[in-house]
Amino acid sequence: MEVSGTGAASKGKKGAAGRKAGGPRKKSVTRTVKAGLQFPVGRIGRYLKKGRYAQRVGTGAPVYLAAVLEYLAAEVLELAGNAVKDNKKSRIIPRHLLLAIRNDEELGKLLAGVTIAHGGVLPKINPVLLPKKTAEKEPKSPKKAAKSPKKA
Repeated sequence: MEVSGTGAASKGKKGAAGRKAGGPRKKSVTRTVKAGLQFPVGRIGRYLKKGRYAQRVGTGAPVYLAAVLEYLAAEVLELAGNAVKDNKKSRIIPRHLLLAIRNDEELGKLLAGVTIAHGGVLPKINPVLLPKKTAEKEPKSPKKAAKSPKKA
C-alpha cells in the first residue's frame, strides 16, 4: 500500500471547509444591506438575544425593529432640521429636538413622559396673563365725537 499526497491536494486550500476549492471567496452581504437599512440589523439582533426579552428571537424581529427605529430617527431628525432652519441656525441642539417632538402630535404622544435635558419648554403664555384689549375705548370715542357737535 502506497500512501500518496493526492488525497490532501484534491481538497484544495486549507481553511476552505465547506466551499469548493477554486475561486475567490464571495464578499458577505449583511442583513442590513439586504433590508436596505442604515441601522445595524445584526447588532440589534444581538441586543435582543442578550437582553433576554424572550427565550427565542425570530429572524425577522431584528430587521423589523431596525426599520422602525430608523424611521423614528429619520422623522425626529427631519423635524429638528426644520426647527433649525426656522431659528436660522446650522446645528441641531436639544432645544430643536424638544421643539420638533412637542409640536408634532404623534411624536408628542409617544414621548409624552420624556424629559429632554437642556430642551426647555414650549413657548406659551396663558391668555389670562395677557393685557386686556382696549376694545372699551373705541366705542366711547364715536360718542364723544357725536356730543361735541351738539355743544357747538
